[in-house]
Amino acid sequence: MVDPASVDWSTARRAAYRLRQTFRYEYAAPIADLNHRLVVIPPMRFGDQRRTYHELLVELEEVRLQNREDRFGNVVFEVFAPEVPKAIEFVAEVSVERSASEPHILAGGWPADDYLLEPTPLTAADERIQAAADKLGAGADWGLQLADQINDWVYRSMTYRYGVTGVRTTAAEALAVGAGVCQDYAHLMLAVCRACALPSRYVSGHMLGQGGTHAWVEVVLPDDGGRDAVAWAFDPTHAGRAGLGYVTIAVGRDYADVAPTSGSYRSGGAGRLTTSKQVTLTDLG
Repeated sequence: MVDPASVDWSTARRAAYRLRQTFRYEYAAPIADLNHRLVVIPPMRFGDQRRTYHELLVELEEVRLQNREDRFGNVVFEVFAPEVPKAIEFVAEVSVERSASEPHILAGGWPADDYLLEPTPLTAADERIQAAADKLGAGADWGLQLADQINDWVYRSMTYRYGVTGVRTTAAEALAVGAGVCQDYAHLMLAVCRACALPSRYVSGHMLGQGGTHAWVEVVLPDDGGRDAVAWAFDPTHAGRAGLGYVTIAVGRDYADVAPTSGSYRSGGAGRLTTSKQVTLTDLG
């Protein structure tokens, strides 16, 4: 185990991580026809990240587990159970390795997929966002320079605060409040990027330590030859680039595509969710 506080990330070239994440739902009365969706395991490869081990455990006797790949290349697990008497717990364990040696070149080449420019209900630009996009676009060259400017603008425009937004809060609503969590920062950056014609996508993953799932943004640009599409990771919550100390789980248009845990069931009452997460740095070079 490596102490992340002792790491000089500017000189690190590779890293290995171990992730353990749990979701436990408890119910006051039995529930029926559970249909649950989990996006908690990264793909086998994602840019310079390689999955070396994974396991998803479900603590319930009668349960059916399936997995598939969605349109974005994410690993999606679907859980079906006819009845949950009291509780159900999901435990994801993952090991990954990362290398900082190569750019993240996307399949399909340039131009990138159309969805990267399309607003969604969570990332649609209102007048204030559009005005910011126009000003930022006029003051910086299209590409990495503009993406850096947008990243900084989002960081300056928001205050990190729990409890003022939710999973259905839009980028425009978060900007109006002027506060939110990493999900809101990412949605706001996506809204401005897409209004500036910068292809971009939402990233769900983790940073070292405990706490919840983290969110950041990838801006997709052509390489110098104009043939390949390259993904550049930005973290507007921390006003910087998302580097080697990040573990990616999934990508999509916005949070709705990559929500770690979601689902439905039949019951007369709501359940109570408790979660835990630990990301450990196991090797560094």
